[in-house]
Amino acid sequence: MSPASHGPSRRLLLAGALAAVSAAVTGCSSGSEASASGGSKRLRIGYFAFPSGDLIVKHGRLLEKALPDHEISWIKFDSGAGVNQAFIGGSLDIAALGSSPFARGVSGSSPIPYKVAWILDVAGENEALVARKATGITEVAGLKGRKIATPFASTSHYSLLAALETAGLKPSDVELVDLQPQPILAAWQRGDIDAAYVWLPTLDELRETGTQLTSSKQIGAAGKPTLDLAVVSDDLIARDPGAIDAWRKAEAEALRLIRSDPEGTVKAVAAELGIPEKDAEAQLSQGVFLTPEQVVSADWLGTDGSPGELLTYVTDTGAFLAGQQQIPAAPSEDVVRKAFYLKGLPDVLK
Repeated sequence: MSPASHGPSRRLLLAGALAAVSAAVTGCSSGSEASASGGSKRLRIGYFAFPSGDLIVKHGRLLEKALPDHEISWIKFDSGAGVNQAFIGGSLDIAALGSSPFARGVSGSSPIPYKVAWILDVAGENEALVARKATGITEVAGLKGRKIATPFASTSHYSLLAALETAGLKPSDVELVDLQPQPILAAWQRGDIDAAYVWLPTLDELRETGTQLTSSKQIGAAGKPTLDLAVVSDDLIARDPGAIDAWRKAEAEALRLIRSDPEGTVKAVAAELGIPEKDAEAQLSQGVFLTPEQVVSADWLGTDGSPGELLTYVTDTGAFLAGQQQIPAAPSEDVVRKAFYLKGLPDVLK
């Protein structure tokens, strides 16, 4: 979140991911496509089964209420790599996306046609590096020569590389394995891997028989923060900017509800994830959720004409990924700035 060193398998993985995405979108939104051709408007929204404002918006049908003339489809993804491929294929209008895969998406000569328009959360203890207790490993440096799984091109992958660097290890000093969260759990249970960097809810299951070595909260505090962003397609910006305004308002309401109605938030997340409320409460407590006012502050996303510190975070992320040979070249700050959609902020939230 080295893919470069595994070119053929990586291409096959991305091709498979795009095929799966296409099938999912066809299954979930065929009705909306038909309606769109009849004059109705559509929104295809990618989300993760991960505690965030997205789940509250989805569960409360906040967007459906705000945009009754739109056909809205919610499409679940496992990681940012799949989201990026879906945008390349023109299969999404809005989606959750980690800051690291976003930095990848805007790099290169053919950047993905999307822009960041919101911040869902800041990674905290909800993403972490855990080693199997059976290995006896208690610190990151002890992973030398070990097999570590993480979803490549994800924020967890980025944080893992940062953790290794801080511990004085190169990616070549360990064996990195590209696995999605559920396959990580299966490999962990079989004893096929020694450690994993991943997010909730898989992370909590690993913690039961593992030792946490570091977290995205610690890595962020040391200067390499990761965030769950929300991006919108260039096509949606051109054809339906009003829908983006309504969506931002719904996401802002969700962030307010996380603070003002914790009980309702827990119930919504539990229902969406199909887990007990006590587990939903524990998962929510590990995330860092900004207020809408903080999202549009100079410290984070910023406002129309004045991007915030997120611009620096994403630019630095791109530079780090390039230094780690994860991408051919780092996107310049100007390129990253052009991948921000801040029109209407902060007024649209009032």
